[in-house]
Amino acid sequence: METPQVTVIDASGLILGRMSSIIAKRLLQGENIVIINAEKAIISGKRKPVIRERKEFLEVGHPWKGPYHYRRPDRIVRRTIRGMLPYHQPKGKQAYKRLRVYIGIPEEFRDKPHETIPEASSKKLKCHFITVGELAKEIGWNPTR
Repeated sequence: METPQVTVIDASGLILGRMSSIIAKRLLQGENIVIINAEKAIISGKRKPVIRERKEFLEVGHPWKGPYHYRRPDRIVRRTIRGMLPYHQPKGKQAYKRLRVYIGIPEEFRDKPHETIPEASSKKLKCHFITVGELAKEIGWNPTR
């Protein structure tokens, strides 16, 4: 059995929402996608309001019944992409299974060529921004664990 072709995307310096929408479309078209450096993706907006908004969102729900709020950068990115897929339909669930997200660069993808998404580049931004890693630390992620 042949292993499927995997596209490795480096999230460093990419705007989270734009990157997520592009990746969601590619997943629905049948691509297998691996995202590396998830903690270096960027959320546009001033630091304090972005953090305050996320902390308010953490208060929604019940710890046992959900919705479950992730604090790890790879999980935040993965959940953002899930929100852009028709997850409750079979094609959305299948597309979501073709996605893998990592903090940093795992050994198995070190020597593989990775690409970026120029349409989602943060070089266009002229406003304030915060990285997903910084946001995750502010809302309770401990990178040493």
